[in-house]
Amino acid sequence: MPTQPPWWQRTTTYQIYPRSFLDTNGDGIGDLPGVIAKLDYLQALGVETLWLSPFFESPQADFGYDISDHFAIAAEYGSLADVRALIAQAHARGLKIVLDMVLNHTSAQHPWFVASQRGRDDPQRDWYIWRDGRAPDGRAPPNNWRSMLGGSGWHFDPRSGQWYFASFLPFQPDLNYRNPAVKAAMLDVVRHWFREGVDGLRLDIFNAIFKDASFADNPFSWRVMPSEANPHGFFQRHVHTIDHPDTLAFARELRTVVDEFVDPPRFLVGEVFGDAATLKRYCGEAADGLHLVFLFETLRTRLNGPAVRALITGFERAFPPPFSPTWVFGNHDRPRAIHRVHGHPERAKLLAALQLTVRGVPFLYYGEEIGMVNHEMPLHEGLDPVAARFRRMPPPLVGWFRRHGILLNRDECRSPMQWHGGPNAGFTPPTATPWLPLQRGATTTNVAAQERDPDSLLWCYRQLLALRRAEPALQAGALTWLDDLGLPGDVVAFRRTLAGDPRPTADVFLNFGDRDVPLELPEPAGRTLVSTLRPAPLPAPHTYTLRAHEAVVLVAAP
Repeated sequence: MPTQPPWWQRTTTYQIYPRSFLDTNGDGIGDLPGVIAKLDYLQALGVETLWLSPFFESPQADFGYDISDHFAIAAEYGSLADVRALIAQAHARGLKIVLDMVLNHTSAQHPWFVASQRGRDDPQRDWYIWRDGRAPDGRAPPNNWRSMLGGSGWHFDPRSGQWYFASFLPFQPDLNYRNPAVKAAMLDVVRHWFREGVDGLRLDIFNAIFKDASFADNPFSWRVMPSEANPHGFFQRHVHTIDHPDTLAFARELRTVVDEFVDPPRFLVGEVFGDAATLKRYCGEAADGLHLVFLFETLRTRLNGPAVRALITGFERAFPPPFSPTWVFGNHDRPRAIHRVHGHPERAKLLAALQLTVRGVPFLYYGEEIGMVNHEMPLHEGLDPVAARFRRMPPPLVGWFRRHGILLNRDECRSPMQWHGGPNAGFTPPTATPWLPLQRGATTTNVAAQERDPDSLLWCYRQLLALRRAEPALQAGALTWLDDLGLPGDVVAFRRTLAGDPRPTADVFLNFGDRDVPLELPEPAGRTLVSTLRPAPLPAPHTYTLRAHEAVVLVAAP
């Protein structure tokens, strides 16, 4: 048998936003016991790794991405005992646990920052990025550095007469990684959670860790809005605040810490932005940096045959083995995947087939498996601090951003999980009030309803995930194009082959067109055909009509 790549290259990851997954104590907020209660569901779904958004101690101004204690658990989510029970019970089922770790900044209520604010002479003043302002009275920001949301990233502290820098929101001050004590403290946080048994970390806005020591102004740019492929925007090239060479070096340093833990190996996946060449640099030239980075180009690519083929080709070229691409179509900041296909269930199944058969590591977002939609709401009703920042934006412009994949109110993609069609969709007891409103379609779009329907999106996900687990070639095999079958451009066809594996390959056909396509299937004898439009596999025929928006996979017969 061939040598298997490490588990993190073969896994399928499912992101849980704990606040919205399942509430077990009736306060309207999802909690860690709720995640534990649904481990059997997740195991049956067929995912293998669970990534949990932050549940650390926090004032919840950014719902956990503003951490005030990296070692404590926010009371609304549970306790450290609950975390340990989750890790133990997940591992008992063969599931891995990945935590969302914010290394770039803390909450303004973190004891470190509270100490830092006491005065310029405080020992922890240099744990954050403090500078004198410009202009005679120091009341102008130290330089022109902008935050990732636009506007100055500098915030004035009247008590000390200096400014501190925040890459995201004002209550999330950036740590100063040029202070060795800060770096050592944060690496201790990483080690702590690996010692607790977690299997990996997702790293929030990792590309902003280091800022240039010169504090020179960022150069002007005509670019208005940043994007997944280009983080520069707001009329500025963020050369001194994003993708700094010292951040790339820190990725390799962080990897050495992770590599201290070998039984089992642990991994890191970074939230970074930019073109493929830039993103690959975070993984290290010798694959000695972050294990994976999110490739958010998937969130914008047009879903037609030529565009999807170009996307796969680009990822294959940029991330050849031993590197791995990642495949993500939604998360806690982005519109839900079903909107990419305009709510069309057959196209949603096709998108799932692409994600789970192409080479790379898939990341699913909770509720994707049942086709949960965005819960659109006015900005003034949002709890999201980003919504508050843009509250005065005209609704037509908000809608334009939404249609282009940018949520100015991230509450829209964080609505509670829909478990059944009863009161509160089973997320919280009928007498409780969910922390966010439920979607209007929760009575029909839910787990219980789809479990009863073998033609549902949920059943399709289960079938595809089971197929991926059963076929080593789909987990870790090389990808080659099936270009000799005379297929139209709407059909994306490729073969997955695991070197040294005596079993047959897996052949994948994805029809992104609106017309049926006749197929002459390669090597059908002794193979099984799995279709996104059929509830059960069938023996592979010699010819097959690939229907519009259908995906089929040919594998060895069981």
